[in-house]
Amino acid sequence: MFFLVTGLSFIFFMKCLALKPLPSWASEIRFLPVRFWKDLFCTMCSGIKRNHFDSSFGFPLVFSMEQRPPASKHVNIEVMEELSVLDLPVLALECILERLSPTGLCNMAGVCRSLRKMCTSDYLWKRHMKQKWGGIIGPMAYREWQWFIASRKNLESSEGIMSRYLIKLLRRAWPFSLFSSKAKTPDTQKSDLPVNSIMSWYIALETGKFWFPAQVFNRENGHIGFLLSCYDAELSYGPQTDTFQARYPPHGKRAMAIETGVQWERIRAPPVETSAHHLHISDCLADLCPGDHIEIQWRRNKEFPYGWWYGVVSHLETCDGNQQHCRCLSIDSVVLEFKQYNPESRWRRAIISRKDHREKGNEADGFYGGIRKLCNADEISRWKKLWPLEVLQ
Repeated sequence: MFFLVTGLSFIFFMKCLALKPLPSWASEIRFLPVRFWKDLFCTMCSGIKRNHFDSSFGFPLVFSMEQRPPASKHVNIEVMEELSVLDLPVLALECILERLSPTGLCNMAGVCRSLRKMCTSDYLWKRHMKQKWGGIIGPMAYREWQWFIASRKNLESSEGIMSRYLIKLLRRAWPFSLFSSKAKTPDTQKSDLPVNSIMSWYIALETGKFWFPAQVFNRENGHIGFLLSCYDAELSYGPQTDTFQARYPPHGKRAMAIETGVQWERIRAPPVETSAHHLHISDCLADLCPGDHIEIQWRRNKEFPYGWWYGVVSHLETCDGNQQHCRCLSIDSVVLEFKQYNPESRWRRAIISRKDHREKGNEADGFYGGIRKLCNADEISRWKKLWPLEVLQ
């Protein structure tokens, strides 16, 4: 009744005012009371729905931002202070972690167990592994890593080793990091890092503790006897120098050769999984034609391992090189030319058979094995960048 009487009185009052001339500004505010009552009515309805009423008049207790009690503001401040990065949606947090470097992920992994679980996931470390190690790590290296972790007799012991790898890396890169201050020894803090995770593999490579199989161009510091060749080796990374140490398998009476300071550009992942002591089965012989770029296995004698040597397919002596009259593709013999050697050198040319290709050679000239045809322009360009400054004899 209070609202009804008040509302009718106000309406009659407005009608009386309408009979008198009004100033110019009055027309602009005559609708404000109507809006006031409309807002008040909406507020009451919302209060009825929530069952929040004042005890004396039945008005809902509604406070604006300026009318809230000081205690309410204090509560809001405390709530804001309790927010952390873990309160972010999972997708947003993953987007942030994806932008971190390996250093940043390792630092974040030391904050709490929740972040440690996220920062050590294979999903985040797969990109870092591919970006830094993808060019020199292949399937053979992955299998070697699996054998490496499987060879541990005690899984807990292996986790301790992986934890020490992580702590050693962090202490060297970030001496004041959370890992250095809290993870003093593997015994005082148990590692949650799975041994077979990509992060564990990355750290084992980064610290140089894991020797992985790869191939090295121009082995033994570019020795003249190995120019434009690529040999199998086991490599270990040196983070202090950003170079590698290579161990070449022994051959004949010669002991294992060790080379230090191997640069990144001289290393590649093995393009085939054929062992250095086995003949590669060639599947490109029928398609070889003059101008093709190839790699061929070659070894000094039967006791030596194979290395891959760069060459090109050339025309037969009976062919004048005219593309319109060339019949080299239809002939069984294939001429391989190694243009890094002098035209009179015995290493300049070699002839193989398409149909019955086996290891061919002798103790004087060495033995030629399987052939790979190079179809990738990047592979060809890489060989050309290693071209010797002088013609070999």
